[in-house]
Amino acid sequence: MERFSIFAACAVLTLLSLVALIWSPWFALPLAIFGALTVVGIYDVMQDSHAILRNYPVIGHMRFLFEGIRPEIRQYLIESDQDEEPFSRDKRSIIYQRAKGVEDKRPFGTRQRVYDAGYEWITHSITPKHLTEHDFRVRIGGPDCAKPYDASIYNISAMSFGALSANAISALNKGAQKGNFAHDTGEGGISRYHRAGGGDLIYEIGSGFFGCRTHEGRFDAEKFAAQAADDQVKLIELKLSQGAKPGHGGMLPASKISPEIAEARDIPIGQDCVSPAANPEFSTPKELMEFIGTLRRHASGKPVGFKMCIGHRRKFMCLVKAMLETQIVPDFIVIDGKEGGTGAAPLEFANHIGMPLIEGLTFAHNTLRGAGLRDRIKIGASGKLVTSFDIAKALALGADWANSARGFMFAVGCIQAQACHTNHCPVGVATQDPMRQRALNVVDKAERVYRFHKNTLKALAEMTGAAGLSHPREFLPHHLLMREGDRNMVTGEEVYPYLPDGFLLRDEADDFGYANRWKRARASSFEPFDIGP
Repeated sequence: MERFSIFAACAVLTLLSLVALIWSPWFALPLAIFGALTVVGIYDVMQDSHAILRNYPVIGHMRFLFEGIRPEIRQYLIESDQDEEPFSRDKRSIIYQRAKGVEDKRPFGTRQRVYDAGYEWITHSITPKHLTEHDFRVRIGGPDCAKPYDASIYNISAMSFGALSANAISALNKGAQKGNFAHDTGEGGISRYHRAGGGDLIYEIGSGFFGCRTHEGRFDAEKFAAQAADDQVKLIELKLSQGAKPGHGGMLPASKISPEIAEARDIPIGQDCVSPAANPEFSTPKELMEFIGTLRRHASGKPVGFKMCIGHRRKFMCLVKAMLETQIVPDFIVIDGKEGGTGAAPLEFANHIGMPLIEGLTFAHNTLRGAGLRDRIKIGASGKLVTSFDIAKALALGADWANSARGFMFAVGCIQAQACHTNHCPVGVATQDPMRQRALNVVDKAERVYRFHKNTLKALAEMTGAAGLSHPREFLPHHLLMREGDRNMVTGEEVYPYLPDGFLLRDEADDFGYANRWKRARASSFEPFDIGP
């Protein structure tokens, strides 16, 4: 009967408090407390949904209390500075410090375990350079683009209005405008808060075609042309998949669709809003390239590209073969790593679907090199890129620029509460609750977004100069060293080499399986081409 001892004690104390009221009215307080606990205990014994409460009335609620505050207890008291849950305290701290413009230096040496497998570093030069500028740019736009865009090499990755609050979107865009870098709208369309900030926009179009859709949810060329003509829009990005949940669609229930969300997405209020897993406008590689061509014809001469997380590698090669056959070549491709974040994703998708950024990036980079297209297509990279080393590594392995979503979320005030899907974000970033988001000061947070970008690129300039380089685009795989085992180290060039230009077109063998996949890929279908035994 020990299981019921707390419940019994509450009942006894309730009776004693009731009797004690004869001597003093002050016993009304313990009567109320113990009486409420006794009522809770009676309910626990009678209910049949939770076995632990039925066996441990009253005290069993402690289990749910501790489970509820477990993330906070772990984050603030238990996890080390290097534990990634999913971002380590070390990385969060450097973002906060750079966003606030306070001291970001560290005393007493590194806390990294430099002799453990997986440790990475950049080789430095005996003759370092001092770089006075850190506003690094990359021109995006191939020969078919009339209005190329000189983008920062570090921009805000896709996050939709609806997933983020109005104040968060406003702060991000105002910060981007001040720092002269780009803000990806996410697939939720261009909201009034994107427009009010005046910052450069990357208009992302997903399978729901928000902002450029017919009433049936198909692509509307006239609406798209009107959106693309906006001077704020600098790039058009067709989303094929995202790293956090590739191959998975989405549905925004009618209860969450506010007038402002309906306005941005061009959808009716009172109906569920569906983003299908597969884009309804194409089903073959050639059809996808033809759709890219359609977007280009209506994009007012602006760069058009697509974003994807690499899945079946052969299917990416199908796209590349379609580029060669149709001669419709996108201006850019953004490779999203599976370590990318989202407001909500099924656990199995977040953990086990999609290719991590490094492997996806190097594969896309080398496939384009092998097909002779790398010089015509710029590559962006996204997926947990929040420090200057992260950016330098991505550039060394084939990217032309980097995007970050959660890095800028931290800059705007995110504390990694991981309540994005509950509408209860404690700092007003990932919520549509007007009372919660009003706590986010747009002017102050916009300044933090600007400073985070500026100080991160300033740190990248220092790292670039230390390597003896004049621009981050000069980083190559041989500038990276990695500890493969507890004693052995390898260069990035050994693990992630740049393969020869045009080797796939010359039918050359390789040690990484590219040639065999290339032979099985075809432009007319995503299905494999049977090359026989």
